[in-house]
Amino acid sequence: MNIENIKFSNKPTLKVSVISDVVCPWCYIGKRRLESAIEKLSDKYTFEVEYFPFELNPQMPEGGADQKEYLTQKFGSESRYEQLTGHVSNVAAQHGLRFNYEAQTISPNTRKAHRLIQLAKEDGKQLELVEAFFKAYFTDGVDLSKNENLIAIAERTGISREKTTEFLSSTVGEAEVEMAERQWQSAGVTGVPFYVIDDKYGISGAQSPESFIEAFTQIADAKKVTASGEACDVDGNNC
Repeated sequence: MNIENIKFSNKPTLKVSVISDVVCPWCYIGKRRLESAIEKLSDKYTFEVEYFPFELNPQMPEGGADQKEYLTQKFGSESRYEQLTGHVSNVAAQHGLRFNYEAQTISPNTRKAHRLIQLAKEDGKQLELVEAFFKAYFTDGVDLSKNENLIAIAERTGISREKTTEFLSSTVGEAEVEMAERQWQSAGVTGVPFYVIDDKYGISGAQSPESFIEAFTQIADAKKVTASGEACDVDGNNC
């Protein structure tokens, strides 16, 4: 072993579990806000980010439904639909995101997308695939209910077409997605985005970057206190 090649880091590691759905606008906005906070704290902490599934409508037909009709019914009226989608689009624009509700005609069942997001961990491509699904749905108007679209998106992130095609033709991953969703619901998660830091601290909603920064700093400081142990130091005060 060449000791000269060993690098030591005193930066605390913060694990961030993100519970979200790919058709949730605040999840996409929250992703950008979280990334902004992480970038500003990257010199102080190491972050490990992992995404977990949460279906806002697990009863959605496999082929999806007309998006405007579905959301209009969900929100109560067409005027309410216009108000809410307009508001979230304006907020998204503040973070460099373009929401194009007029281009998106299908509100999909997201079970297959979640299965692929979990599969992507094997190739170290999970974060890239989550981003690609968000952009495809909110900006490009891609129908995420169709296998061919899911496969094409995954392929562009570096996951082989053969792998995703075989995966989607099976039921692999379905039980795991269902189990994960039940576990989060049992833990009290009723809406997304939801963030769990170090498997212990919960943060609900698409918080501002400043709120994330404050939370991460407080949690990291607490880790320093609880993680301290006996050791010899260079000034000889301990041994």
